[in-house]
Amino acid sequence: MSDPLRASLPSYAFFASLLGMAGLPIYIHAPKFFVDTYGLTLATLGFALFALRLIDFVQDPLFGRLAARSAHLRAWPAWIGGGVMSLGMIGLFHVSAPISPVLWFCLTLTLVFSGFSFLSIKFYAQGVVAFGEAGQLHLARWRETGNLLGVCIAAIAPTLLLTVSDRPFSMFSIGFAILLFFALLAMHAQWQHKGDVEADNSSGFQALFKDHMVRQMLFLAVLNTAPVAVSSTLFLFFVESRLGQPDAAGPLLILFFLAAACSAPIWTALAHRFKIKRVLLSAMSLAIASFAYAFFLGQGDVSVFALICFASGMTLGADLALLPAIFAKRLVQSGNSAELGFGFWNFASKLSLALAAVLVLPLVEFYGFRVGQDNSEQGLWALSFGYAAIPCFLKVVAILMVLKIEFEDAEHARL
Repeated sequence: MSDPLRASLPSYAFFASLLGMAGLPIYIHAPKFFVDTYGLTLATLGFALFALRLIDFVQDPLFGRLAARSAHLRAWPAWIGGGVMSLGMIGLFHVSAPISPVLWFCLTLTLVFSGFSFLSIKFYAQGVVAFGEAGQLHLARWRETGNLLGVCIAAIAPTLLLTVSDRPFSMFSIGFAILLFFALLAMHAQWQHKGDVEADNSSGFQALFKDHMVRQMLFLAVLNTAPVAVSSTLFLFFVESRLGQPDAAGPLLILFFLAAACSAPIWTALAHRFKIKRVLLSAMSLAIASFAYAFFLGQGDVSVFALICFASGMTLGADLALLPAIFAKRLVQSGNSAELGFGFWNFASKLSLALAAVLVLPLVEFYGFRVGQDNSEQGLWALSFGYAAIPCFLKVVAILMVLKIEFEDAEHARL
């Protein structure tokens, strides 16, 4: 790897951290914020999140095409995407809803997710262009560690900001916009354009889905993201109602994501020595073993849950560090468009979050769980089932998918 590429890695890590702050934490914080602030129901928010993901069904692949066609503009499309995301974030948490809260929730989240999607696609595709096939794993160490550290910061920030303001989410949104400006500034010189962009990318779509490995990995992205999507959507409600310790939510979140961030370099190092399938299956099996016990937890079991958060966070690091790197390598090997490929990868990952919202939130509410109320034992067990049992089942299905995929076709038996 050349010295200029090595020197650019901190910029990639910084930018990835801002993407991390706007990704998964928003699924954790936004529903509870609107429940607490405006009294919306879980079912309403669940269907709203699912409707937003239907937009992604069309939007993310088109963003992939847009990123490819605007690559010659280098940094400027990224600045526009960052501006859209910042406006959405400030509207979501800082501005009181001037219209129906559920409509405001949908409108502002559309801006956040649109900016996030475009920047994610452009950013990951840029990693393919700049680092090529050989540098993907090295880039993944910096990028995914930065991403997970950003998730950690966003997870704990509202709790820390509560000590200095009675509107912690408002301060978070403004701070995010400021940090995103500096992240875009750090990446400004890194955007490159490789080759000429075709006027018509329809053939790119066809070639992408003709690749059997690409299709399998996109399906795996949905399956493997589903468990963390479900557990993340219900995390705050589980800690507050099942464990009875709402004040512990912030520290537990930071423990979970810090474990993931610290483990990402470890998993990539293991991937240098062992076959990718073996490493992934080990991590996924550990995820089931560590998380299954959460189903049996009750009031006050915070210390045991902390161990579960640490162990399951460690396994998340494998998912986030290895799979995007393998997918990027496959795109290079097959000659497919990186922008189009990550457009569909981005959609596949978010589809799991949508399904989690539309299926699990109404399900636990249907079986008796109520937010902010004294719940019956049936309601609490429904919450435990949604939070712990369903993710374990989904992880088993993802393991079966990994067993079917011959990763060695893409990895030449090793990363």
